Amino acid sequence: MIYGRLWFFRRWRPRSLQARQLLAASVGLVAFLALAGYALDAAFAGTARANLSERLKNYATSYAGGIDFTRDRSLYIREQPPDPRFDVPGSGLYLQVVMPGRSGNSMSAEGPILPDVSARMLEPREEIFEGPLPITQIDGAPGEVYRYGMGLVWGGDGTPESEFPYTIYVLEDSRALGKQLRVFRSAVWFWLGVTGLILLLLQTLVLQWSLRPLKRVINELTKVQRGERERMSEMHPRELEPLTDSINAFIESERENLERQRNTLADLAHSLKTPIAVLRTQLDSGAGDGALREELDVQLQRMNNLVSYQLARAASSGHKLFSAPVPIEASAEEIVRGLEKVYASKGVLCEFELEPGVKFYGEPGDLQELLGNLLENAFKWARRRVLLTVRAIPCAPGRRTGLELAVDDDGPGIAEENIAKVLQRGVRGDERVQGHGIGLSIVQDLIRDYRGELQVKRSTELGGARFEVTLPPGL
Repeated sequence: MIYGRLWFFRRWRPRSLQARQLLAASVGLVAFLALAGYALDAAFAGTARANLSERLKNYATSYAGGIDFTRDRSLYIREQPPDPRFDVPGSGLYLQVVMPGRSGNSMSAEGPILPDVSARMLEPREEIFEGPLPITQIDGAPGEVYRYGMGLVWGGDGTPESEFPYTIYVLEDSRALGKQLRVFRSAVWFWLGVTGLILLLLQTLVLQWSLRPLKRVINELTKVQRGERERMSEMHPRELEPLTDSINAFIESERENLERQRNTLADLAHSLKTPIAVLRTQLDSGAGDGALREELDVQLQRMNNLVSYQLARAASSGHKLFSAPVPIEASAEEIVRGLEKVYASKGVLCEFELEPGVKFYGEPGDLQELLGNLLENAFKWARRRVLLTVRAIPCAPGRRTGLELAVDDDGPGIAEENIAKVLQRGVRGDERVQGHGIGLSIVQDLIRDYRGELQVKRSTELGGARFEVTLPPGL
């Protein structure tokens, strides 16, 4: 039993978006058409009953003007009936007149067994409409009628003693109204069904048209996976732009990481070729044990330094595409505290100008590397003052803010013609100053990973060098 359930869940797959929307639209359309049909049917049935009531009332009013009574209060109709069917037995249109103690009928009421109204007198000006009521038709078959009644008073010869009340009932077979309803219902449901099919077809076409951009995204992504395309195109609806932009950013990030790894391995292999070649030469030359041991120690130390450098470079390169924001002030304070201890003899003072709440969107380690190398460089060359300035760059709603970070010092500065040289890997601004010359190159690599920009200028406030980093708004 458990195995069967597991097999079912493994085999079951959620419905596609097109199937979901088509099913929801179909259910909604059927429900709407059913409610519309019910409302139209109820409205037409009410209108038909109202028309029938009005028509029977007109018959009753017409008869009220053409009815007389004899002295013994026998019914006498002095005018032609308003409809010839009143003179045809069992025609489906009947007249009943009720008086105190007696009643009279039209010729059409001869034969059918109509509802008994001999004891049902209405008050003057009272009107009723009721039905359907059961009857027995002239051929003995059961039937139904609708009945309208109107209460009147006969004036007689004008004296109060000669006046008496009477009631006129007009009845009509229900088959005429039923036929109207059947014709209307068949027409309504037929056209509602046709309309439903047309709307369902249109909904299917609209759905396919609406999902076409999503299918195009899937096709492009498939081509990217197969290597037929390098990235997603930019011609997509605005609702899909965040998705395609994220995919393109992820693809570019992965390719850059792969390229970086390849370059790191190639650099490491190229760097190790020389020490290995030196050792091979020493072995082939037959040098003594002392000289060989000394050379081996030198080259091993060199290779160790090379490996450590390449690992540090690989560790500091790349960043997660989507990272939580990291507060800048706490990291900057921690770094400055350490640098103030290292350069305590110089008495350098570091000042902050940080925009309240400004954050770095990336890896905490990247922020440490970025601030650490820039501040250490500033402390190294500053005479007395270092200034760290950070502010956020506004962006569109729903995207992460950019960052503008600058480090100024009051040192000698960097000549414009030497800026490109200083930024090269392994080159120091002054060979007499201790260092490896890779700090600023690490900064450049990090900024490049974040699609940012590094500018080196003359500080207008402190007079020394100004390293200005701009990281654009992200996704």
